[in-house]
Amino acid sequence: MLFFIDSADLKEIKEASELGVLDGVTTNPSLIAKSGQSHWDLIPKICEICPGPVSCEVLSTDFNGMMKEAEKIAKLAKNTVVKIPMTKEGLQAVVKCTKQGIKTNVTLCFNSLQALLAAKAGATYISPFIGRLDDIGQEGMQCIREIRDIFDNYDFETQILAASIRNPIHLRDAALAGADVATLPYSILNGLIHHPLSKEGLEKFLRDAEKIPKI
Repeated sequence: MLFFIDSADLKEIKEASELGVLDGVTTNPSLIAKSGQSHWDLIPKICEICPGPVSCEVLSTDFNGMMKEAEKIAKLAKNTVVKIPMTKEGLQAVVKCTKQGIKTNVTLCFNSLQALLAAKAGATYISPFIGRLDDIGQEGMQCIREIRDIFDNYDFETQILAASIRNPIHLRDAALAGADVATLPYSILNGLIHHPLSKEGLEKFLRDAEKIPKI
């Protein structure tokens, strides 16, 4: 499974990159708005930190506007991925982007049939939102499992990118369900390292190490 960080904070992204397990970055308009920078200025900086895929979302909702932005995003850096919403116009834009060799990440996916449409359109990634489905009483992880089965049935190359991950349990279950990628807030990615028994064991080893005769 690939690990992406869901952030537009350059400090967080740099720290995540230094862990040595970061494979990519996803952003969205809400995250970029918090940075105080435009995505045109910020995305190239993120791409310098992370050589892996960096998703940047279009802001237009019409086909022509999406394509104009998609082509501009694709030119920002060689590792950009254009994030496009799951709409009729969005699917049309994904088809054209695919024909032009522009990588895409279809966002705001909430069921397996939307994922099937995105795969048929040629999306590089499909982003089912696990946490938001859980929020309304549906099982987000079931969506991941269904998409995995459908994609395996037809050998689609589109990668399943588990999004809206709220806790480590979401990550574990997404990995078990066969998601190709998980995009995580930095707090969750960093927190995966820690376990109280790991800390307790290390402290014991260090105490015992003090008893070893020095040569």
